[in-house]
Amino acid sequence: QLQLVESGGGLVQPGGSLRLSCAASGFTLDYYKIGWFRQAPGKEREAVSCISRSGGSTNYADSVKGRFTISRDNAKNTVYLQMTSLKPEDTALYYCAATGRFTTVQAMCVMTYPYDYWGQGTQVTVSS
Repeated sequence: QLQLVESGGGLVQPGGSLRLSCAASGFTLDYYKIGWFRQAPGKEREAVSCISRSGGSTNYADSVKGRFTISRDNAKNTVYLQMTSLKPEDTALYYCAATGRFTTVQAMCVMTYPYDYWGQGTQVTVSS
């Protein structure tokens, strides 16, 4: 079974921080590029941030640029999304996805990109 599992979501006040984790089992994550996506009620799914295999290249949606940071620890088979200065509009179900295809982080960081694996998501709620 090839699986991605997200964790770290929860309830946080506006201006607060959360760190999401995306852990892989059944395959070696360092051979894959990773994207973070989110979907809020009544809104379309959007790409949030993506990272290359080595972590040397990243991409961010304009809505989160300067507030979120994507990183990876290949020794732990895990990718992270550090979320700071959270806003109520960040409330969403956050997913991670992995692709083994040869692509740039810019090209893969779109909603329609055909990823190989998807996690089940972790809920982030930003509210007072």
